Amino acid sequence: MQEVVEQRVTDEQNKERIDKIVAGMNAEWSRSQVQQWIKDGVVTVNGQAVKGNYKAKTGDDITVTVPEPEVLDVLPEPMDLEIYYEDRDVLVVNKPRGMVVHPAPGHVTGTLVNGLMYHCQDLSGINGVMRPGIVHRIDKDTSGLLMVAKNDMAHESLVNQLVAKTVTRRYKAIVHGVIAHDTGTIDAPIGRDKVDRQSMTIDENGKHAVTHFRVLERFKDFTYVECQLETGRTHQIRVHMKYIGYPLAGDPKYGPKKTLDIDGQALHAGILGFTHPRTEEYIEFEAPLPQDFAHLLEYLHRLS
Repeated sequence: MQEVVEQRVTDEQNKERIDKIVAGMNAEWSRSQVQQWIKDGVVTVNGQAVKGNYKAKTGDDITVTVPEPEVLDVLPEPMDLEIYYEDRDVLVVNKPRGMVVHPAPGHVTGTLVNGLMYHCQDLSGINGVMRPGIVHRIDKDTSGLLMVAKNDMAHESLVNQLVAKTVTRRYKAIVHGVIAHDTGTIDAPIGRDKVDRQSMTIDENGKHAVTHFRVLERFKDFTYVECQLETGRTHQIRVHMKYIGYPLAGDPKYGPKKTLDIDGQALHAGILGFTHPRTEEYIEFEAPLPQDFAHLLEYLHRLS
């Protein structure tokens, strides 16, 4: 049965915007979702549709006929997911190397979203669609932690934190070459390669991108580093490290042909921290290196 929520405008709410008042009627509703509902006409004032900038008057009767969320056309699949944290709002999962995050042509099953659709029995509509809210991505051949929103309120909060650059995202990586300096910052815009549309490159007209790195250990021909993202562009660490002359080991797209055997780039999203959307408490998680990555480090130790 479709949910209908009603409220009368109080003296304190007089002259407030309708979208602000409606968003305050339920903590699960985000302002952006409410604005879409107003456009769709499911929010009425005194029985009439209004615009998002309508200023409410004392005594106005607001009615919200909450739309049923659409079901995402993705087949839920049982998977052995490594869940690091979960509550009614957010979930943190450790994605293995080789797993695609989103379904796409050629990858309609076996993705992280397929597994999350099966695992999460308490999803609510995000932007009107019943789905897990993936707010940041990890490449198929990168392992590590991802935060997932389970409702619209959490989704908006996590996206805003990413925009505000308050999310902690630290990666471990093995790169070709021996980096002489202990720390560094790469500030170089990234855009899509004009020749190879599947690749990204440094482009003065691209999007602002900043990566900080520090050396953890040096080997004969390689360096073990930790990279911290300030921005989150597609392939950012891979493109930035190649740009300064230290491409990731095992990277089939941006690295040299002769490299370490790891079936993908040696890159692991090991530390993830953010402010919980509901409790406003900062929480942080750490996932250990996957076995193949740890074996590479042992191999490099033996060679050095």
